[in-house]
Amino acid sequence: MDKKKLLRIILTAILLVGAVVVEKTMGLEVWQLLLVYLVPFILIGYDVIGEAVEGIMKGEIFDEDFLMCIATIGALLIGFLPGAETEFPEAVFVMLFFQLGELFEDYAEDNSRKSISHLMDIRPDTANVLRNGQLTVVKPEEVGIGETIVVKPGEKMPLDGKVTEGTTSLNTVALTGESMPRPVAVGDDVVSGCVNLSGVIKVRVEKTYGESTVSKILDLVENAGENKSKSETFIAKFAHVYTPIVVCIALLLAFIPPFFGNSYMEALPVWLNRALTFLVVSCPCALVISVPLTFFAGIGGASKRGILIKGSNYMDTLANTGTVVFDKTGTLTKGKFEVEAIHPNNFNEKELLHLAAHVERFSTHPIAMSLKTAFGNEDDGCSVTDVKELAGNGVTATVNGKTVHVGNSRLMDAIGAEWHQCHKAGTIVHVAVDGVYVGHIVVADIIKEDSQEAIGSLKELGVKKTVMLTGDRREVGELVAQKLCIDECHSELLPADKVSIMENILKAETDKEKTVFVGDGINDAPVLALADVGIAMGALGSDAAIEAADVVLMDDKPSKIATAIAIARRTIGIAMQNVVFAIAVKLLVLFLASLGIATMWMAVFADVGVTVIAVLNAMRALNTKQVDKLTS
Repeated sequence: MDKKKLLRIILTAILLVGAVVVEKTMGLEVWQLLLVYLVPFILIGYDVIGEAVEGIMKGEIFDEDFLMCIATIGALLIGFLPGAETEFPEAVFVMLFFQLGELFEDYAEDNSRKSISHLMDIRPDTANVLRNGQLTVVKPEEVGIGETIVVKPGEKMPLDGKVTEGTTSLNTVALTGESMPRPVAVGDDVVSGCVNLSGVIKVRVEKTYGESTVSKILDLVENAGENKSKSETFIAKFAHVYTPIVVCIALLLAFIPPFFGNSYMEALPVWLNRALTFLVVSCPCALVISVPLTFFAGIGGASKRGILIKGSNYMDTLANTGTVVFDKTGTLTKGKFEVEAIHPNNFNEKELLHLAAHVERFSTHPIAMSLKTAFGNEDDGCSVTDVKELAGNGVTATVNGKTVHVGNSRLMDAIGAEWHQCHKAGTIVHVAVDGVYVGHIVVADIIKEDSQEAIGSLKELGVKKTVMLTGDRREVGELVAQKLCIDECHSELLPADKVSIMENILKAETDKEKTVFVGDGINDAPVLALADVGIAMGALGSDAAIEAADVVLMDDKPSKIATAIAIARRTIGIAMQNVVFAIAVKLLVLFLASLGIATMWMAVFADVGVTVIAVLNAMRALNTKQVDKLTS
């Protein structure tokens, strides 16, 4: 909050009370009273007058500062007309209340900025880099790819990389909105902006600072205000047309009706007063201030939930979401293989996994890695020799003197082992010992814990259609779609196929029902850019996807999609409330002003009072807790 402006408001209020006391007790002449009231008027209004003059010099005449100056200066001078009553207190109070409204606006903006600027706290100041065996403190921008940095407890992660030594927990709340610490160990990827909570870790840098997560996030936030919503654009254009019209109407109202009275000079003060009241009422402050502030607050509220919206224009589109299209791998599923089931023949599950893991122990294939991870204990004293990789089929090896084949059905056919199908969908890894089939292991890409919740929440919000696009096998894709109750599934797709399907979906949409695409991989970038709104999984997603997207989910939770839509709809709703309220009150008081019923005090409420109420209402967009009720 601007403490200097607050002090000016308090001093002006005291001086105004003093001026009223002087007027009531001392019986001064009109010009003497003007001098008395000029002191608080200039104290509170000098900056408004200065901005109005600056606007005139720049050719931007018709703004709220100009209207305030005309109305208040007119109120100060109207008492000098024959038969007119003085409006000195009203003039000072109008300017005082206008500045009070500005103070509320500044306070609201500060709160909105704080909700976004919490992201600025993730900006690291320094990095501890190991060079020639010595720990050197440098700026993050000076660290190159491949160098090793040391991150101590309490320090921010300065760059993206991979842990090479140590274990710790990371506070990711500034990035993801999640309060639970994230444990990391050797081999884990870490991103800049997190706070190290416990242990000392060494990290091999994999991205320069300019390409790091923290840099990209800050860039997104800082540029979010450049993309204006349709509502904001309309209000700005409306104000530029509306204000000159209002000034012209006020001039006509002041000088034309007196011609129809008995005496022009007697009627002029009355109609001039009505015109001044009309000007104060008609100032579009509430609209010009509250609508952009509402969107700004909405973006701030979303960022607190780990949802980065690149501009308020995307809120308009999100609010009208009719179709949501998903990528599968890495978006609805975890994007890494895990052992889902073990089905042995004349073996127990542990023995079957034990043999398969040992045969695959030297392979770096994702399926092999999943088997080794599931078994865990590689160094159990078993003898593994004669390891041979059979391209496209599997691996064979001798384990404790037994010949073990691990692979697909073609490998089983080749060795004459009688294998059988599995009722579970996924990648089937068959195992044979000395030519005899002993069972199989199901390896699958695991569905994310909240994917089902995400689809359910979207349907509760009224999203009419959900679609999944995947390059995976048809049976795998259809199984995931069935489990998640997705309306439509397209499998075995190349990136170009995804683009083609998205184009067909976009052709079929209506103006009021927009299409959102959610993806994470580099192959999703073209579709993300093509959709009305592209949403990228930011924490694990590729840089290309994040660049192409309009919204970034920092914690990779699909359930946040419904949250983003709910926030957008609530923000639009609050903005519309402000528009309707401001216009309704102004029209009422404008009508009363033209009839001479409305006083300057009513005009003040219709302008500054409405602005304050609208600003306070706009601040509700910062509070996103209510959207949880809509998505639960």
